[in-house]
Amino acid sequence: MSLSRETVLTALSDIPLPQGGTLGQADLIRALSIDEGTVRFVLEVENAATATALQPVEAEAKARLERLPGVTKVQIVMTASANAPPPKAVSGQGAAPSLKIGGHAKPQAGPQAIPGVRHIVAIGSGKGGVGKSTVTSNLAVALARAGRKVGLLDADIYGPSQPRMMGVSGRPASPDGQRIDPLHAHGVTVMSIGLMLKEGEALVWRGPMLMGALQQLLQQVNWGELDVLLIDLPPGTGDVQLSLCQKAPVTGAIIVSTPQDVALLDARRAIDMFTKLKTPVLGLIENMSTYICPKCGHEEHLFGHGGVAAEAETLGLPFFGELPLQLEVRLAGDSGKPAALGDGSVAQAYARLAERLIQGGIA
Repeated sequence: MSLSRETVLTALSDIPLPQGGTLGQADLIRALSIDEGTVRFVLEVENAATATALQPVEAEAKARLERLPGVTKVQIVMTASANAPPPKAVSGQGAAPSLKIGGHAKPQAGPQAIPGVRHIVAIGSGKGGVGKSTVTSNLAVALARAGRKVGLLDADIYGPSQPRMMGVSGRPASPDGQRIDPLHAHGVTVMSIGLMLKEGEALVWRGPMLMGALQQLLQQVNWGELDVLLIDLPPGTGDVQLSLCQKAPVTGAIIVSTPQDVALLDARRAIDMFTKLKTPVLGLIENMSTYICPKCGHEEHLFGHGGVAAEAETLGLPFFGELPLQLEVRLAGDSGKPAALGDGSVAQAYARLAERLIQGGIA
């Protein structure tokens, strides 16, 4: 095993801290360098009392690194401000995860462009359970397969699912402690707050912290050059949607709904919200439109059929098409390999959807 920055950080990441959480979560390591077997870094803490409390952590870090192959010497310096307040515990109960994600949003004069990103497309539903996240991940893959440079931001802060659906894991790197390097999968650049948490860990945050987290995920991530950034929104019409349209120049929104009336009621609310926020609704997608039995070929419309197309016509909005309900979609999402990667009917449906967006100049 070669001695690298990643090797060192991995060895230190799960050392427990007295105030709760781990060394990796607290983001205390600064100025890490590796020089011919000598590992040097600074533990940056908030006050002298904390520095004293972290002496066992420093000792454990040194012991772990000295056991790594290729390490001949370990030098750790602890710095602290004498007058700074003690740090808060790292947990889901109001404390932000590593890289200080969360907290109140910083003031900004109107929507702020993301360098290198041509289009920002929000994908919403108004309610949960209609497959919005599945549509987002598959659409991202389909656009990437069509030759577009695509980013995917999982903005469902309370229920991030894109890490599982896109098959990415591990904490994103932040070489300077200020900006975040996103992960990549299936030709798509991916970022989610779920990558900053343990799987299954809950965030108990109020609205202002959600808004601050979204602002950071938009502006502090190294997105690079993208034709389109797809944003997977949470259900409803709340703080995240409002913050997105206030903080970023959103090209438009795509609404996902199933055909039945109860889903369309919430889809109408989502459309009304984007209208009030002066964000164009680019079109509607009918998900779970039809089910074809894989054994006998019988087609059944489990949630009704045509409701979204009729709604789009009533509202004078584009109808982007129907997506089937198939077992392979669920299996592919759970395995981290979206169905759009394949060549079957589902992949073809997403390819048609991607082509429509490209022809419309949206991606």
